[in-house]
Amino acid sequence: MSAAALSLLALLLVVAVSLTSRLNVGVLAVALAWGVGVFAAGWKVDQVMAAFPSSLFLTLLGVTLLFGVAQANGSMEALTHAGLRALHGHVAWLPLLLFLLAGVTSSLGPGSIATTALLAPIAMGLAHRARVPMFLTALMIGNGANAGNLSPISAIGVLVLSLMDKIGLGGHGSAVFFANFTAHALVALVAWALFGGVALRKAPLLEQEAMTPVPFRRRHAVTFAVGAVWVAGVLMFKLPPGLTAFAAAGVLVLFGAGDDSAMLKQVPWPVITMVCGVSVLIGVLEKTGGMDLFTTLLSRLATPGSVNGVIAGVTGLISTYSSTSGVVYPAFIPAIPGLVEKLGGGNPLEIALSINVGAALVDVSPLSTIGGLCIAAVPAGHDTRRLFRNLLLWGFAMSVVGALFCQTLIPLFA
Repeated sequence: MSAAALSLLALLLVVAVSLTSRLNVGVLAVALAWGVGVFAAGWKVDQVMAAFPSSLFLTLLGVTLLFGVAQANGSMEALTHAGLRALHGHVAWLPLLLFLLAGVTSSLGPGSIATTALLAPIAMGLAHRARVPMFLTALMIGNGANAGNLSPISAIGVLVLSLMDKIGLGGHGSAVFFANFTAHALVALVAWALFGGVALRKAPLLEQEAMTPVPFRRRHAVTFAVGAVWVAGVLMFKLPPGLTAFAAAGVLVLFGAGDDSAMLKQVPWPVITMVCGVSVLIGVLEKTGGMDLFTTLLSRLATPGSVNGVIAGVTGLISTYSSTSGVVYPAFIPAIPGLVEKLGGGNPLEIALSINVGAALVDVSPLSTIGGLCIAAVPAGHDTRRLFRNLLLWGFAMSVVGALFCQTLIPLFA
């Protein structure tokens, strides 16, 4: 069997394991990349190691270190509680505020998983006291976190934009963010209307004591000030987000606004390992010709006119069980140029946006980390089995909704 075919089988094996096992597939991907590169393609070990995405690694590490300071010193918690108290007890707007809080927090750097881990316990506890349905609360937190997940300064947004830049689709950060945000905002509004939001308009005011304030301290002010300078540098002056994040995190520690040990504990090493490991295998896949075989398989599923919806549906179904950022994005985005060539048409940017949106919309499924975190945060006395079932049905439904959204509306963003 050729090295190209073996590399493609290795990728399919990684996807299969990500669907069925708790193993961090980044580890498996590097092992398979070494085996295929050295023993099938006849490469030297240095050639395999050269496939490691060092620039992406530094960027992800820098951004997550900076957020690690803000998380560890309580800045993000203080921001969340300030937003909740701004409701003045109006329960009907609580789900929508949770969506906005999750979206803003996620877009500032940490991404959807870290944001959900931060907000879900607070949101679920508050929703319990306010008698807001747990299902609606989970959808608001999950969709909000995903809505901000692809901002140009978030960890996952940086990943997606770097993958797109490698295939000649650089400079589309706004389209990537707004397409993803719009899709999640629309489904969140529908969820609010269908699952209790309208009825909550008649609910009594929630006592302000239920939303305990977090004291705003000097370290929080310093963190927000440094963070604002970092965001301005990245967005206005096009400074590299990863390297400048290292500088910003260092400034916060030196000024006493954070602790380096606590900062390092907040870094999502499993996600970074998964993303970088799969990227190594994708590098081997590209150089051995396996990517050409992969795009040939994908091209048999669609036509130039239907590719947006088909690719969104396929990535959505895979993402229901697998890691969106660690497996789906690194595997499918590099395949776009070859897919367009095999199809004989199609807009590469539209296909990229469809992959981004289709894979993300399903991520409130309980089989994903986001859905799991929401279920784990449910207070005692609630039916978690029912919530699991509802979120599972929602996740599968979103693979269809994502396909329809991308087939009809994605051209507006491209």
